[in-house]
Amino acid sequence: MSSSDASLARGSALARPLDFSYPSNRVAAAGSVGAGLVAAAFGRPWAQAAGVAGAAFLAWATARELDPDHPVTANGALPVAAAVALLGGAGNPLAGLAVLSGVRLIAGTTGEPATRTDHAGLLQSLLAAVSGERAAALLVGAAPLLTPVARSPIPAAGALMPTLARRAGFSWGSALLAASVLPLARTLSAPEAVTSPCDRASRPVRAAELQLARHAAALTLGAGLLTRRTRGLVPLAAALLTVAARRAGSRP
Repeated sequence: MSSSDASLARGSALARPLDFSYPSNRVAAAGSVGAGLVAAAFGRPWAQAAGVAGAAFLAWATARELDPDHPVTANGALPVAAAVALLGGAGNPLAGLAVLSGVRLIAGTTGEPATRTDHAGLLQSLLAAVSGERAAALLVGAAPLLTPVARSPIPAAGALMPTLARRAGFSWGSALLAASVLPLARTLSAPEAVTSPCDRASRPVRAAELQLARHAAALTLGAGLLTRRTRGLVPLAAALLTVAARRAGSRP
């Protein structure tokens, strides 16, 4: 993160601007744009192509939160999400955004406690809930209750709002992707040392908080499968799959 971006983001547990001096961040930008262009080349309307690009980027960003020591998992999650979104539809972007915010806060990767502004931003839970993305809404709503400091029940209350409109939330491709993660849940959520520093704190990301974020993410994916709301969780499923695959491949 550049010094100007850091000054803008300071005091927030959610803001993480892209720093293009890091190769992985350049991969995220180029890969997301490329995914959208491929979707357009396959004849998808521009709105759908933008959805594919968004799913690809959200998968990358979610994997960076869940596996901060290993950019390769985020780089792998991007094309997985793009391919599934291209074939089965990108789903509701509110689900992916809510999940990203939730795991970022739980994992504590910025090193900052949540502020009142952050808690207001976490009312993404309300938007996700009213659009039918209940699993994602519950994750982002519960996130500030799972942090060691600066807790708030307000986002959790937003997650309890009734559904007012429901977009199509199921596709076989997204369901198969989500189902492929569940057998790896034990590998995914086992304790693991972390060395990556927080963005704005002079300490590494805490291993216990990262493990809790992985647990919460896996439970959210399982809830999405049970409720047949998997299209919006494609970024999460892609991120969890690549993190679990990396961990399985690195075991002695």
